[in-house]
Amino acid sequence: MFTSVPELENCKTFSDILQARAGQKGEQTAYTFLRRGEFESERLTYSELDTRARIIATRLRENLSVGDRALLLFPPGLSFISAFFGCLYAGIVTVPAYPPRRNQSMTRLRAIIADAGASVALTTQSLMDGMGERFHSDANLAKLPLLATDSLEPIADLSMQPVQQVSENSLAFLQYTSGSTGSPKGVMVSHANLVKNSATIYDCFNHSPNSCGVIWLPPYHDMGLIGGILQPLFGGFPVYLMSPVDFLQKPLRWLQAITRFGATTSGGPNFGFDLCLRKISPEQRSSLDLSSWQVAFNGAEPIRWETLKLFADTFQTCGFKKEAFYPCYGMAETTLIVSGGLANTSPTVLPLNRIELERNRVAVVPPKGNSSTDAKNVRHTVSSGITNRFNQVVAIVNPETLMKEPEGSIGEIWVKGDSVALGYWKSPEKTLKSFQKYLASTGDGPYLRTGDLGFLYEEELYVTGRIKDVIIIRGRNYYPQDIEHTVEACNSAFKSNGGAVFGAEIDGEEQLVVMQEINRKYLKSLDFEEVTGNILQAIKTEHALSAYTILLLKSGSLPKTSSGKVRRFACQKSYLEGCIESLHEWTSNTRGSSAYLKLQADIKSLYQTLKT
Repeated sequence: MFTSVPELENCKTFSDILQARAGQKGEQTAYTFLRRGEFESERLTYSELDTRARIIATRLRENLSVGDRALLLFPPGLSFISAFFGCLYAGIVTVPAYPPRRNQSMTRLRAIIADAGASVALTTQSLMDGMGERFHSDANLAKLPLLATDSLEPIADLSMQPVQQVSENSLAFLQYTSGSTGSPKGVMVSHANLVKNSATIYDCFNHSPNSCGVIWLPPYHDMGLIGGILQPLFGGFPVYLMSPVDFLQKPLRWLQAITRFGATTSGGPNFGFDLCLRKISPEQRSSLDLSSWQVAFNGAEPIRWETLKLFADTFQTCGFKKEAFYPCYGMAETTLIVSGGLANTSPTVLPLNRIELERNRVAVVPPKGNSSTDAKNVRHTVSSGITNRFNQVVAIVNPETLMKEPEGSIGEIWVKGDSVALGYWKSPEKTLKSFQKYLASTGDGPYLRTGDLGFLYEEELYVTGRIKDVIIIRGRNYYPQDIEHTVEACNSAFKSNGGAVFGAEIDGEEQLVVMQEINRKYLKSLDFEEVTGNILQAIKTEHALSAYTILLLKSGSLPKTSSGKVRRFACQKSYLEGCIESLHEWTSNTRGSSAYLKLQADIKSLYQTLKT
């Protein structure tokens, strides 16, 4: 089936792949977990994983039927992996989810459980003890049985417990989207989707049995699960896993693990590379050796050219090569990857005229510049790679006319191919709207509408933003990430990746709203009035715009997805409802103040109550 991995020729599902690996190299270590991001605390060989998966599958089959759904709630560690494959071995559809933190709202988890129709929640004994009371006190959650997979008794003769055979087109798991622009939806990912997308990643990353991974991404997120857990199993190479919290607390741990284990593949969203730049000192860099790093993938959020350049320049003395950077684009609805660059090749970067972008046109600035193009009006846009190497078709389409756009024109990114998922769980209307679209000009399809904006240039894909995020003021399109970058650069007290810019309709007119988190250590020393003035001036200078409202927030206040992307839609909703708690608020009009918006929202709610 795979020319690049001949030993998996007869494998059609990941259950097949794990059994093949257990038979071929059973005693080889597949997964190692790094406690606190530093200490090797758990290991799993292929044979051990196969054994644990069979034990869990046997228990699941006692009360569940093929196709039932099981919620996976696990702390960082290897228990998640055993449970995931235990479900696959039993023919159970897995539903990865983030385990609830103490005092955290259960609203999202409750919604996922109800939507998926989960029959059981798999977890560890320690986590079950900790959250059992919260589950039992909730009328809806109390109905869901909890099963600690790390407390199951061994089975004497596992050979009598066959793996459930399922079709490659059957459902493997539900990936609930992180909801950057709306409510979470369950993406239906089939066994065929997983296997084919994994084969694509293997080929495009130039993986081999000699590869080695280091991953800090969470397993309940598609990049962490498919890229960090399934891809190493597919390729038959080891991976070292750590908790995302351990990375966030001390980014040095990530690069130390790459150094220590000679990792060839690792990466994450753009903010991860930014965090290393801000938190790793020159003295700490002197102990790093990143010369083994061949694929530094960067995806899941806007890729900044400034980050790539500064990271390559800063860590060059550690052996990091700029050719290792691998910008890519993908989403849960396409299993994972859609496009990516050429391994061991420097990323392609286009200097674009920002004013032309605002007019929804692409204009590449000549290499030496010209007198009519000021440097501040140049936006360096990083290519997300070549699309025709992925057995998928990418089209740029006018979202209103559904006509295909010519090269160099901005439109919605549409995708079709074997990696496109089956649709949204129990949502036929949403599935039809997003997964079953056809080009108006030729009838070609079906395509997935991604909701992302971009353009094709010399067969490479450039992502410019999301349709719902684009701010339209006086007929021009403004991309929020550009303005957020401008705001963040105003003051070192501003938290990186801690800003949100969006449009809000006030009195029938689109207005620009800015939110920015402040790092805790600067709260007492910061002059909020001065900082607000700096933001206003920077936005006016760089973008010829006037901000309507500026809100300075405590660190951690912005709603974000599990991959770290700011949920601008949620920010906008909270702002319009007057629900934002700010350290400092500035507005050009009292109608934009939180107090006024809260009053308006309360009046509207009261009117609706009286009406019903």
